[in-house]
Amino acid sequence: MADITLISGSTLGSAEYVAEHLEEKLQEAGFSTEMLHGPELEEVAPEGIWLLVSSTHGAGEIPENLQSFYNAIEEQQPDLSAVRFGAVGIGNHEYDLFCGAIRQLETLLLARGATLIGSRLEIDVLEHEIPEDPAGEWVETWKNLI
Repeated sequence: MADITLISGSTLGSAEYVAEHLEEKLQEAGFSTEMLHGPELEEVAPEGIWLLVSSTHGAGEIPENLQSFYNAIEEQQPDLSAVRFGAVGIGNHEYDLFCGAIRQLETLLLARGATLIGSRLEIDVLEHEIPEDPAGEWVETWKNLI
């Protein structure tokens, strides 16, 4: 089993790029990782450390490639008390529901018993042309909280 399972949800690919950058940083720090872009719930062990990276689609919605993962957790209500997780959202502050997808995912995981490690990172693409930069800074602190 990987030390950290990275789960990304993206519409245009930016969250995937950020997740891949974070995976590289974590591997450099000695963690083993597993990368899942838009997984189904049964592909993810209901234990260990998850790092969710999600862009926000439309009006604060979960990206299409993560929607079935989100729906499965909501419908099946698995016990996620053995999961500790980090959350990174990518969005545009000009929208009413800035980083709405990662907030929804975080709320859902907490409701199922998972524990948030550190604080959620919200990246505004209007302030950070390269979202990998603030994510790389954030993960330096986050990995020490594990």
